[in-house]
Amino acid sequence: MAAPKAPVLGGKSAKDVSLTEEVFAVELKPHLVHEAVRAELNSHRQGTGAAKSRGFVSGGRAKPWRQKGTGRARQGTIRAPQFTGGGVAFPPMPRSFDVKVNKKALKAALRSALSDHAQAGTLGLVDASTFDAPSTKAAVALLEQWGKRTPTVIVVAEGEESLAKSFRNLQRVLVTLPSELEVAHVVWARSLLVSQAALDAVERRAAR
Repeated sequence: MAAPKAPVLGGKSAKDVSLTEEVFAVELKPHLVHEAVRAELNSHRQGTGAAKSRGFVSGGRAKPWRQKGTGRARQGTIRAPQFTGGGVAFPPMPRSFDVKVNKKALKAALRSALSDHAQAGTLGLVDASTFDAPSTKAAVALLEQWGKRTPTVIVVAEGEESLAKSFRNLQRVLVTLPSELEVAHVVWARSLLVSQAALDAVERRAAR
């Protein structure tokens, strides 16, 4: 497979930059991508949903009426689920949704997702020097010139505040740091932009 390339957007002259084959030209592994996305999405679930069962509802210690002779069904407590104010049958309880995925599998999944963008031509590099000051108008013009579909993920390096502020107010655009980039972000994006300063950090994170 030929070395993948990505265009540099926003620079003074149009050019393509060669990407690292070990990160952007690997074999796609959908099963690892699925495991990684599932684990990442589950890690964001709080798992704090809860309700009280009949054992946690106050009151109802005595039988509401005697066992026999009333013509009504026998009942042991008015805190049973069939009574108003009673507990919930099989209530949800606080739990953890975390799914364990090995670090090697996570890195392989990230390489697969990045390689998919590189092979599809939806991966581009952005020259941060173009944004000396925050400019949403310039960000819109850059995306329109590139002509790729949204949603778009922009990966910026620490300190590139002008670049981040230029894109963060756009709809269907997510701005993130290399340290916070997730496989789910890359899979969700129809197009991926990485600043030239953040490219090394992304490659280090996805490297074997």
